Amino acid sequence: MLGMVQKLDQKLPVANEYLLLSGGVREGVVDIDLDELNVYARGTDYDMDFTLLVPALKLHDRNQPVTLDMRHSALCHSWLSLRLFDEGTISKWKDCCTIVDHINGATNYFFSPTKVADWFYESISIVLSEIQKKPQRGMPKVEKVEKNGTIISIILGVGSSRMLYDIVPVVSFKGWPAVAQSWLMENHFWDGKITEEEVISGFYLVPACSYKGKKDNEWRLSFARSEVQLKKCISSSLMQAYQACKAIIIKLLSRPKAISPYHLRSMMLWACDRLPASYLAQEDYAAHFLLGLIDDLQHCLVNKMCPNYFIPQCNMLEHLSEDTVMLHARKLSSVRSDPAEHLRTAIEHVKAANRLTLELQRRGSTTSIPSPQSDGGDPNQPDDRLAKKLQQLVTENPGKSISVFINPDDVTRPHFRIDDKFF
Repeated sequence: MLGMVQKLDQKLPVANEYLLLSGGVREGVVDIDLDELNVYARGTDYDMDFTLLVPALKLHDRNQPVTLDMRHSALCHSWLSLRLFDEGTISKWKDCCTIVDHINGATNYFFSPTKVADWFYESISIVLSEIQKKPQRGMPKVEKVEKNGTIISIILGVGSSRMLYDIVPVVSFKGWPAVAQSWLMENHFWDGKITEEEVISGFYLVPACSYKGKKDNEWRLSFARSEVQLKKCISSSLMQAYQACKAIIIKLLSRPKAISPYHLRSMMLWACDRLPASYLAQEDYAAHFLLGLIDDLQHCLVNKMCPNYFIPQCNMLEHLSEDTVMLHARKLSSVRSDPAEHLRTAIEHVKAANRLTLELQRRGSTTSIPSPQSDGGDPNQPDDRLAKKLQQLVTENPGKSISVFINPDDVTRPHFRIDDKFF
C-alpha cells in the first residue's frame, strides 16, 4: 500500500525505512496526544495493534548535532523549514506547507503536519480504493480506515484476526538534536549495556503540537528509535509492573485526558536512572515495582511535573489545571489503597476482550461466506499464518528495532530488518 502511495505523486522517499512498533498509539508507544483519537477497544474493534512510523521526509546526510528551528515553539517542539532540503523536495511538498514571506522578499516554506496528514489520508484512501477494485487471493480485508487527528488508523481483517495499524507520517533524522545534547553528558542506567551510537542513531518529528502551539506548523520531537534500544536494558519484572500499571491507568485516568501511557513510560525510564541496578534486577520484585510506579505517578501529579526523559527541561504536565491533576491524584490514591483489586479489574477487562475475540473468531470460522477481498476458496488459512507470523515477529524480538523496507517497483516483496539482520 505504501509503495503505491509513493508511486502516486513521488512525494514519499523511494528508499524508505519504516519503524514498526508493537502496540497502537493509544498504548503510549509514541508521544502523541490522545484527545483527537477515536476510542477503539481490544476485542470489540481489533485483536492486535501496531504503530507504523512512515517518513514523509528524511534528513540522513547531516552531521550531528541537528539544530532545529525552535524559536516559535515550546520545548520539545519545532517548526521545520524546507530550506534544509533541495529544490526538488520543496517543489514536491510545497502544497503541504504553510508559507511565510520575509521582509527581504524571501519565501520560507514550513512543513505542515496537518496538511501532510490530510495528503497522506487522501493518498491512502485512493490506493485502498484501487486495491479493492482488483482483489487478490489472500489479501487482507480493509475493515476500517479513519483519520484520527494527524494519524491514519487502519483495521485489517487477516483471516479471523483484526489488526489495527496506527500509521504516523513523520520526518526522520539521523544523528541527535542539539536541544538534547546535554542529556548525553549525564550518567544513565544503560551505560555499558548498549553503546551510545545505538541510542543516538536517529530521531523523528511526529505530527503533534504543544498545548499553545500552532497546529499547522508545529511538530514534536520523538525518540521512538532510542526508546526501542533502551527497552533492551529494562528487566522483565519491571516491564511486567509497567504493563500492569498501564492497564490500570488507561481505564482509570482516561477522562479527562491528562495522563497517557507515554508519561508512565517516561517515569519508568527516570526510575531506572535513579534506582540501583541490583535492585531493579530482582526477578521477584514486580509487585514492589508496581507500587513504586504508582507512587512516582502520584508524585508527578501532585507536583504537576513530569520531565521528558530526553529533554528534562520540558515538563509534559505543565499545561494541566490544578483541578485536573488533583482529580487524577485522588483517583490514584484509591488505586494505592487497594492495588490488588484494581489490578484484578484490569485483568478481567483483558480476559473479557480475549473472550470476545475468540467468540468472533469462532463465529467467523463457522460461516462459509468468502471474504470480499479474496477470489473465493478458504482465505482463513494463509491469512491466519500471516497474522501469526507478524505477531511472532514482534513478540520474539522484544526491544529490538524492527524496520520494513519496501521497493515501490515491487510491492509484493517487503524486507524486514531486525536490528542489523535482514530477511
